Amino acid sequence: MKELIIEKTRKTPGVNFNPSDGTLEIEGRSIPENPNDFYHPLLDWINQYFKYPRDFTVLKIKLEYINSGSSRFMQTLLRAVKQCYNKGHDCRVDWYYEEDDEAILDLGKHFYETTKLPFDFKVIV
Repeated sequence: MKELIIEKTRKTPGVNFNPSDGTLEIEGRSIPENPNDFYHPLLDWINQYFKYPRDFTVLKIKLEYINSGSSRFMQTLLRAVKQCYNKGHDCRVDWYYEEDDEAILDLGKHFYETTKLPFDFKVIV
């Protein structure tokens, strides 16, 4: 399986999904015109990856801002990770937020509460 790399833009986050080490990173702003067009390839990739995942998978999410449409797709991505976790695979979400950004922290807490995945909240300094 090949890496999925998407360069960051002003409206879409950078993506670096690396199947060889099980590190899946999303970083930046997520305000695409059509979230379905942006997130559908990510969902397809993740669904393929989780057919034969690494022993440990970490999803690193470093968002500056996310709109509601993107947030729904993020929830879907996290559900895919949860399905793998429920099958006994070792997965974790590293949720990054700036110290004074309560909105992003609260969103991460919301995702944690709805998925019950192992989350590690990390302050960006």
